[in-house]
Amino acid sequence: MAELDRATAERWISRWDAQQQHDMPDREERFSALFDAVEAGAGRPDPLMLDLGSGPGSLSVRLLARIPAATVVAIDTDPLLLALGRAAHAGRGGLRFADADLGHSGWAGTLGLERPADAAVSTTALHWLPGPALRAMYAELATVLRPGGLLLNGDHLEEDESAVPVLARLDRALVEQEHRRRVRDGQPDDWKGWWEAATAAPELAGPAAARAQRRWSEDHHGSESVLLGEHVASLRAAGFAEVGTIWQRGDNRILCAVSGS
Repeated sequence: MAELDRATAERWISRWDAQQQHDMPDREERFSALFDAVEAGAGRPDPLMLDLGSGPGSLSVRLLARIPAATVVAIDTDPLLLALGRAAHAGRGGLRFADADLGHSGWAGTLGLERPADAAVSTTALHWLPGPALRAMYAELATVLRPGGLLLNGDHLEEDESAVPVLARLDRALVEQEHRRRVRDGQPDDWKGWWEAATAAPELAGPAAARAQRRWSEDHHGSESVLLGEHVASLRAAGFAEVGTIWQRGDNRILCAVSGS
């Protein structure tokens, strides 16, 4: 099987970013807000950061562009996305990809960290974890963050309609209006379409086969943990001292948690 070359990987990541941006038109704005928070709260000019559910590294490389002295460990367990990231960003200083499954205990111990991390970041990834796995992941994350370290999770996290029905309805209305505007604009690739194209592409046959061996589809296991309250409760149970939303547009938010001592 021919080795995946940089130019091919960059083309596929460009298509990945395009479909992500179309589905989330404020994606870059959310990235910028997350970077502002990291820069203000990391506590040093050369922070060690974990990118949880990194995919092909779109967030990681933007972080390094913003904070060039940082070290980012990009963590994912999808062979195709890891292959794209490693090929496109080979030799990128400060960036390392790690194949680790956040849904199974022990993932943090496989990273080979030389010191506690200053921050963990994630965008549109952690909602895939079922509730028990989410709670266990946050508890394990707390063991590798320094005291006062940050978790910054950008995701679509919904209010619980049974507790705050008006807020939940307003969040949903904003999302639905955004969706109507996107449909009118048209879209070359959506999430499912990107995966169908990538897994059928001859140049990605090797990583696609490795992905199939792990018995995954582009739908993962469904959106398991989408309630804001579930994330907040799980973080507090893991010992995080402060938890709250620092940026928001409807249910699209950055949830920030500060590691306890």
